[in-house]
Amino acid sequence: MNEYWEVLDPLGKKLANTGSINDAIRLCEMRGHGYTYRQVKFIGDQVIDVTSTTDKQLPGQIGLPASKLKLEDAQQQLELRASNAKVFVP
Repeated sequence: MNEYWEVLDPLGKKLANTGSINDAIRLCEMRGHGYTYRQVKFIGDQVIDVTSTTDKQLPGQIGLPASKLKLEDAQQQLELRASNAKVFVP
C-alpha cells in the first residue's frame, strides 16, 4: 500500500494517520465540525540487498572469558551437597 490518510483539526494540525479512509471519516465524525482528512501518497525507497563478502574479525578481538563461580558460592554448594538440605526456589 502506497497511501495513508491524515486527519487534521480545524487549525490544520495533524491529529492522526490511518491506513483506511473509513477510519479517517469516522475520526472526523467523532471529533465534530471542522475536522478534515486527506489522502497522502508516498513512493517507497529503492531496496538494495547487500551481502557479506568476508567473515573476518578485526585484529585484537577476543571473546569474553568463561564465568567463574565465586569462592563463597562454590563452598556453599559443596556444603549443600554434603548435607541432607534441599534448595528452596520460590
